[in-house]
Amino acid sequence: MVEKQWVVHAVNHEEQRMLAHALSISPITASVLLARGVVSMEQARCWMSPKQVALHDPFLIPDMEKAVDRLHRAVAAGERVCFYGDYDVDGISATSLFLTFFRSLGADVTAYIPHRVREGYGLNEQALRRLRQEGVMLLVTSDCGTTAHREVEVAGRLGLDVIITDHHQAEARLPPALAVLNPHRADSVYPFDGLCSGGLAFKVVQAYAEKYGADSLDPESLLDLVALATVADVVPLQDENRYFVREGLALMSRGARCGLRALKQVAGVDRECTTDTVAFRLAPRINAAGRVAHAETGVRLLTTELDLEARDLAEQLEQLNRERQRIEEKTTTEALALAGNREAPPALVLGARHWHLGVVGIVAARLVDRYHRPAVVVAVNEHGVGKGSARSVPGFDLYQALFACRDLLEGFGGHPCAAGLTVLESRLPEFRDRFAGIASAWAGDRPRVPLLHVDAEVSLRDVNQQLVRELAMLRPFGAGNPEPTLAARNLSIVATRVVGDGHLKLSVRHGDSPPFDGIGFRMGSLADRGLSIERTLDVAFVPELNRWNGLDRIQLRIRDVKASPDL
Repeated sequence: MVEKQWVVHAVNHEEQRMLAHALSISPITASVLLARGVVSMEQARCWMSPKQVALHDPFLIPDMEKAVDRLHRAVAAGERVCFYGDYDVDGISATSLFLTFFRSLGADVTAYIPHRVREGYGLNEQALRRLRQEGVMLLVTSDCGTTAHREVEVAGRLGLDVIITDHHQAEARLPPALAVLNPHRADSVYPFDGLCSGGLAFKVVQAYAEKYGADSLDPESLLDLVALATVADVVPLQDENRYFVREGLALMSRGARCGLRALKQVAGVDRECTTDTVAFRLAPRINAAGRVAHAETGVRLLTTELDLEARDLAEQLEQLNRERQRIEEKTTTEALALAGNREAPPALVLGARHWHLGVVGIVAARLVDRYHRPAVVVAVNEHGVGKGSARSVPGFDLYQALFACRDLLEGFGGHPCAAGLTVLESRLPEFRDRFAGIASAWAGDRPRVPLLHVDAEVSLRDVNQQLVRELAMLRPFGAGNPEPTLAARNLSIVATRVVGDGHLKLSVRHGDSPPFDGIGFRMGSLADRGLSIERTLDVAFVPELNRWNGLDRIQLRIRDVKASPDL
């Protein structure tokens, strides 16, 4: 059992007091806001009510004017437009958003998603030639294109105009597209760089509607697709993204889109949609299409207006997801065997010829969870060409690490936390050594244990239903805005047992406070964790309301427990 290192946010008590007084909130809620970098009253009000967020001017994104003007010319002239997306949920959702909006304008539109195994990530010359032969005049990318210099040059020679919408890291030299919409451009003055490609697609639609009108469709009706992309792509739930996700989740909960309504049904979702619903129930099923079959199934699901077709497509995705789970489990087992039980190197780079390209990203994430260090998992084809995915730990910039290895790679791209790469099998050992060396230099003397960030230390006497309701106002929770984690020290154990599938059930009290029930999912018994019921405990937890027999009671969802230090 790996012990977590708690990182408790230091509280500025004067700022805490002022924020609590101005907003009439608990000092604990004020501490949680401060831990998220909220310092002004205006920021705090936006966090407590995302509906107050003023969306930024989309024309602040470089090349936006050129992009919407070209799209409008295509719509007016009846030119064929292709929306070319990536095969993950972000690319699928952005492509679906573009299709839905521009179809509503009567535009001649089509979509193209490359096959993950046969074509690989991003633009490819063969697809460009085929699309041009089919009469496409304008190509709009989603979640790809920022590094596609050669392919965009080919498109230009074919007579294809290209608009790139992408949020992967951008270098100083951009491809020669008609427009490159990317919040990471060095010359961007857009005030928020955390948009995913689904968010960027919405900004294009927002800009188009502002300049040319969109009477047939309210762009806000597309926010369910934006929320799906934003949560699935694990971009920060801050700024505009909080508004997108909150409004989009409301649309999903109402069942506004028949494809998502059918997907919820096969996934067994019958309650209000949350970020967890998207991350663990809906997104994996949509992703499964691109992982083990073809992502176009996801686009068809998200754009159909026929209930029967939606049901059939949702069932297909359910079956594909089960197949994905089987492949993932087998590959993870083999990867763990390769990693072994010995002391893991500073970074893991694993590859094999028979692994399925569609699950390497998931397996890399599993390795990070297990070993708490960066991981790269590579599927090598019969020609000795490896394609892989990388996942990181907090603070380690994958993109920069891969950039430092670029002479060993055939290609790479991505974000600081997640990236993709192509490497020849013959160069894997050299890449493994250099990548591990970069990770080792970065790690230095840092402890090789997972970190648990604690927003505030509290007394259980101050944990009440009003506090739980205040904290709930900070939803949606996710990357950049995790569920508030509190910690209480020196708790006495009233009772403990293991329930269900190894869940730790605790009843604790703080001095003379009433007892609080807590549940630690899959945490096993206290004895399993080397703890004694005779000792007091420090508990890190998320407070929540649990309804039982018509009454709401506070339950502590336990994130970690440790023995209190001797006084």
